[in-house]
Order: sequence, then C-alpha cells, then structure tokens
Amino acid sequence: MTSDERWLAAVWPFVQSWLPAAPTGVVEIGCGPLGGFVPMLRSAGYDAVGVDPEAPDGSWYYRGEFERHDMPGPAGAVVACTSLHHVANLGQVLDLARSALAPGGMLVVVEWARERFDEATARWCFGRLPEEAEDHNWLRHRREEWQASGMAWGDYLRGWAEDEGMHAGQDIVRELDARFDPQMLGSGPYFFADLDGVTEADEQAAIDAGQIQAGRISYVGQRPPP
Repeated sequence: MTSDERWLAAVWPFVQSWLPAAPTGVVEIGCGPLGGFVPMLRSAGYDAVGVDPEAPDGSWYYRGEFERHDMPGPAGAVVACTSLHHVANLGQVLDLARSALAPGGMLVVVEWARERFDEATARWCFGRLPEEAEDHNWLRHRREEWQASGMAWGDYLRGWAEDEGMHAGQDIVRELDARFDPQMLGSGPYFFADLDGVTEADEQAAIDAGQIQAGRISYVGQRPPP
C-alpha cells in the first residue's frame, strides 16, 4: 500500500460520516491521480465525480482545474482533501464550491495547517522516514532541501511555502467560515502515512504528549439556505 493509499483509507471514515445519504451527487476537488475518494464514494452508492488536472481516465473524472469545470447541477456534497492549500485563488475556488452545492449541502474538508509544521514536528517526522527505495516522499525532499540550505527551519519553511504559493491553514479556515455555516472544526495527525511504521494512533500520541503539533485540519461546513 502506498502512502497515498494509506492516507485515503485513514481519512475516508471521517469524510463518509459527514455525507448526506446516497445516492446524492458528490464532487471531489483535487482527486489526484488515484481518483481520491471517488471509487469509495461510487461503491457506497454516491453519484460521485472527481476533478483534478491529474485525474485518472474515465467518465467519473474531469481532468482539469475545478475553476474551469462546468457543474451539471447542484451537488449534495463537495469534498476537498489536502487540495485547497495548493489552489491559486482560494476565495474563487470556495465561491465555486459554495455555488456547486444545493442549499443545505455539505462541504467536507481535510487540510494541512502548514504554519504548525515547526522544527520539533519536522525533526520528529525526519527521524521516521522510510528507506530511500520507498515511493515518492515529500518529507524526505523537505529534509534534504533544508539541510542543503543551511537555513534555520522557520526561515526555510517560510521561503518554501512562499515559493509554492501555499495557503496557511488558518487562512483556509477563515475563508471557509466566511462562506459556510461551520458544523465542526478539528485537528489531528497528518504525517503518519508518509512515515515508516508510524500509525495514526502513534502520531496522535505524540501530539497528546506535546512532542509535535497537530498538522491536520478537519472542517465541515454547510451551505446556508437562500
């Protein structure tokens, strides 16, 4: 099982728990090359489609940016998992997500609070990386770039985030709250799927012990009635 597959399997129960009953329409923003949750959604009876520039082939997917996708009709739910911090215009994407939902529809978001990725958290992750032979690992790249830079961790992280145009988690939550009626906001493990022999429970234990920061943001919002 790849790290992406581990992540999807771990997050799916949270996503599923906040969805309206099948067979409502569900749109996933940023489903990625694996198709994100779309196969699981379809298996659970949802009329699900995924939107991503790297989406798989098939009638369930639209290969392109969400901003350019013409929605066939209002959806019962929109899902966005670790895709919002990458978008160029966060406000525009969230406006479109709101418009894509039927009144009362649910937006289910799992995101990264990159501002909580402090040096203690980074070192904890870097000490638990898998062997080099494993699949692509973004944390290994961060470690190598940081070490090569000779910079303090905070300066390196800030520069990397600016170069990538990444939105901070707190900014994502603020923009979500401006458009949706919040139903829940939580935090939790984020890095475990990319680490060697580390479970979600292991990372939560380190969070609870104050060793690392909680990198995950879990958010559910509802489109207000007209």
